[in-house]
Parts: sequence; structure tokens; C-alpha cells
Amino acid sequence: MKIKVVEKTYKEVTELQKKKHAKPIKPNMFFRTLLKLVSLPDLWATKFKYEKIGMDKLQKNEPALFLMNHSSFIDLEIVASMLYPRPFNIITTSDGFIGKDALMRWIGCIPTNKFVSDSTLVRDIIHTVRNLKSSVVLFPEAGYTFDGTCTTMPIATTASLIKMLSIPVVMIKSYGAFLRDPLYNNLQRRKIKVSATEQYILSPDDIKEMSIEQIGRIVEKEFTFDGFAWQKENEVRITENFRADYLNRVLYKCPHCMSEGKMKGEGVTLSCTACGESYVLDELGSLVYQGEGGGKFTHVPDWYLWQRAKVKEEIERGDYGIELPVDICMTIDTTKIFHVGEGRMTHGEHGFTLEGCDGELSYTQKLLSSYTANADFNWYELGDIISFGNNDHLFYCFPKIKEDIVTKIRLAHEELYKIASEKAEALRAARKAKASR
Repeated sequence: MKIKVVEKTYKEVTELQKKKHAKPIKPNMFFRTLLKLVSLPDLWATKFKYEKIGMDKLQKNEPALFLMNHSSFIDLEIVASMLYPRPFNIITTSDGFIGKDALMRWIGCIPTNKFVSDSTLVRDIIHTVRNLKSSVVLFPEAGYTFDGTCTTMPIATTASLIKMLSIPVVMIKSYGAFLRDPLYNNLQRRKIKVSATEQYILSPDDIKEMSIEQIGRIVEKEFTFDGFAWQKENEVRITENFRADYLNRVLYKCPHCMSEGKMKGEGVTLSCTACGESYVLDELGSLVYQGEGGGKFTHVPDWYLWQRAKVKEEIERGDYGIELPVDICMTIDTTKIFHVGEGRMTHGEHGFTLEGCDGELSYTQKLLSSYTANADFNWYELGDIISFGNNDHLFYCFPKIKEDIVTKIRLAHEELYKIASEKAEALRAARKAKASR
């Protein structure tokens, strides 16, 4: 899905008047039916089926919080089919509204900036369940999975929201959605059956009796999954000859020569252009080493975890730090995306810094502002991005280098955040102990 980009200077964009906040709209039966109907072609193509577990506990007109794992665009279509005719509002990234703001609101979407603290969103959710009497669909991961496993998500924040709302919680879990259209594969869809389960997991009474930590453990358990392992266990064969195309976006570091940004995913093969080592992604989703002796990995998520560990080692040695030339786009609301120029983005232990647009732009975002970095592949068919910002504006940075880098930045930011959070917590504990003496 492409998006229209408007050319303006950074100064011109900052002088624009932002669109005023609009409260969520409860979708009427027409828009609920419309959403279900436009979802049918994809669901028929995937022979979609679903199972309800314990859903007799949820009353027909009782608002609930529906949590769902985030695999691909078909997630919204799955929800539209499974929940119909129940009214629901869905939390959606703000850039998804651009060019279709009114329609998105009428079908029940509530905009938010990814990975940005948003008190307005909390108020919108409360308004939705208490005043509109509509359910809310939330993807706690916020972004699509890269490797078929759970994306880093704010467990404690999600648990706190559940505790505050004290309404039934239902988990929708999809199977096959990631394999059909993995984010790295450049919108090339595979012929895969998709299914889902819809399970009632927490009642208002359960929530009342539980602590936030106990609720968090339940949420964490529900978001434990592995698409590639599921594929192998269920013998789901992917025969398309493009299944490894662009897999280098996810697996960017060679485990043999340790080169970064030199991997190439093409056809069914992932190879290193620096040392020549290669793997075939077979029909069951396993990596098959093509050299002599044993390979380093057979499972994509294991390779991805290894990369995380290597980034962490780099941080702990004090060697991590990235500076990149980037093209810069930005948004200030849900109406347009603006291309504002070029600049340099740096990332390290202090967070993000963005300088550019002929000296007009100078922005710094502290590390603890967000637990992860918004990384995306082929964003609206414009390119791979790193995005960050606040409730006033978001910056979308397109690296102007050939090497894959956005996955490493996301992994690094998550590890830097963990380290900084632990240090901040230790400092708070020390101050508290000192004050109590």
C-alpha cells in the first residue's frame, strides 16, 4: 500500500496548525458490515477458520478488551470477521490514517503514535468502553513481528491498562498469518491457510483479585509463540520460490565471518556476499547450510536472538554507536506525511539525535523515552525506516546506505533501554534507602 508524500521544508511543516483531537466514533452496523465484506476475499483465499474458547462467558453487548498478536495486514480482516456483529474500535498507528482519515474513524479506528507515551489514547480507550459501550482491539506489540516470534512489548503497561479498565479480556491468536505475508518478504504473499483462536482469558472478577504483576504474567504467556516452529510442527509447506527474498533485512549479520549488512536473501537462499557462506530456507521453514560441515543455525528466530546477543556484547564493550545519512519525512497529525529534506541520524547510549534540513532541524530523543525503536521494512513501499518522535511530531528516517541496518538499531535500542532502566531503578532504590535512614 503506497502513501502520498508532500514536499515541504521543515520550517513550513512546524508552522502548520495541527488537526484538533477527535474522540473515537462507535462504528455503526453499516461500517461493521462493510469492514467484514471487504475482508472476505483474503479470508476466502486463506480458507480462514477460527475456534472460540470460553466465549460463552462474554455477554452479547458487553464491552471487552481484545488482545491480538500482530503478524500482517490480514490481522484486521481476521478481527472484522471474528467479532462481527459486535461493535469494536481498534487502536491503529496514526500514519495508517493518512489519505483516509474520515473512513478510518468511521470504521472505528483510534489513532496513536507508535512507541510514544500517549495519555490521550488512554482517555480515548476509557471513553470507548464506558461511554460508547464498544469493545477495544489492541495489538500490544504495536509493530509486525520480524522473525515470527513476539515483538518486544510493554507487558507492565498492558497489564496496568487491563487493571484500570476491569473489563473482560479476550486473546485472539492467529496461525499462519505471519507465514503468508512476513514483513521482510516485500509484500509477496504465499498460499497459506490461516486460522485463529478467540479465547476468554480474564473476567472482571479475575482482574479485581489479581495484581498487575500476575496479570502481566498471563499476558506474557499468551504472547509466547513462534511462527517458524509452528510451521515445522504442523508440516506447513511453503513452496514459493521467493520465500527467502529480503530475509537479509531480519538476518543482517553473518555468523561465519561476522560481517554486517552483507547478507543477501534471494529466491530460497540467504547468503553472505563477504564470505560466500549460504543457507537455503526450505519448504518447512528450516535453514539448511550449503557448505561443508555443520552450519550455525537451522531456525530463523535462533539466528535473530544471536544477533541480539551480539549487539548487547557490543554495547557492553562500549563499541556501539551508529551515525547515518538519512532522508527525512515527518508527520504532525493524521492528515499528511511530509518530506522535509536530508540529514544525519545518530543512535547510541543517549538515544537518538537528528540533524538536518539545511540546519533547520535539531532533535534529540532520550533513550528512556521509548522501550524500543520503530523499525519497519518497505514502509508504504518507500523504503526501510527508523521512526521516533513525540506527540507533536514523528520523524521517519530512511537510511541512505545499501547495508541493512534498521533491525540492528531496533535490537540495540531495546538492549540499551534495558540497561538504562536497570540503572535508573538501582538509582531510585539507592535514593529511597538513603532517605529512609
